[in-house]
Amino acid sequence: MHTPSPSPSIGFIGLGAMGHPMAARIVSGRYSLAVTDADPARIAECVQETGATACSSPAEVAARSDILITMLPSSAVVKTVLFGSDDALAHLKHGAVILEMSSGVPNMTREFAQLAAERSILMMDAPVSGGVARARSGELAIMVGGPDEGFSNSKPVLQAMGSSIIRTGSIGTAHAMKALNNLVSAGGFLIGIEALLIGQKFGLDPSLMVDVLNVSTGMNNSTQKKFKQFVLSRRFDAGFGLDLMVKDLGIALGVANATDTPVPFAGLCLDLWASAQKVLGRGQDHTAVARFAELLAGIELNDEQSTGAKA
Repeated sequence: MHTPSPSPSIGFIGLGAMGHPMAARIVSGRYSLAVTDADPARIAECVQETGATACSSPAEVAARSDILITMLPSSAVVKTVLFGSDDALAHLKHGAVILEMSSGVPNMTREFAQLAAERSILMMDAPVSGGVARARSGELAIMVGGPDEGFSNSKPVLQAMGSSIIRTGSIGTAHAMKALNNLVSAGGFLIGIEALLIGQKFGLDPSLMVDVLNVSTGMNNSTQKKFKQFVLSRRFDAGFGLDLMVKDLGIALGVANATDTPVPFAGLCLDLWASAQKVLGRGQDHTAVARFAELLAGIELNDEQSTGAKA
């Protein structure tokens, strides 16, 4: 009689706005989960909600893990966690898999994967798209780069967190794809906000404009899921930081430079988002970039029908 293989033990490092609900989905998938974060309060909150095992360091998490997930702010932080003084990589068993689910720098990810391979550990880049709401529901889109063996070993865990699991190719390609996706998203957001500002000055109601865009060819993710919900409502709390968007746009432009691809529009897009970050200050939600566009236009978007066309 065939005895099923035991479920792998999962470790999760990074319990921020996205990491916490992703970790909860793993527990919902009946996996054993060990967690840690730089903020002890986040660890306590996750453990209380999910029943995961709290660990005091990345090394302790790694020692408990067949599959180690990193969901961290940057590749620099990933490097510190895996190869720094704590050296989490040294505590992983041979044959373990690292799922690097942060939005990372592709070439750095490739360097990390090479160092991991020297210790007989497989590394996959598996960044996500979909925001906090889809992280909670387990409906993230997950891009996955790396070797087939690592993918087959980790696919069931990925499916606990995402509904669209898309192979992108070799290690690093998923991180490149994530940055390029956010480049398209950032461009669509800004051009849409500028259109609303033009329309309001002309006499159109921005809320009505969003409705029209959403049944027309101008529809995009921002018109559907951000403009009314987070801009016109003045909430500016979609759950993804402006600082992270600027970082991801920088990664996308880095890939363009590395491939000698001329990208004048993408360069302007990064410049505008970076300017918004400078003017608005750090710690803002990415949807607050609309406030920067409003400052340039000299008006604030609202839901009320304007009084008429400007002469």
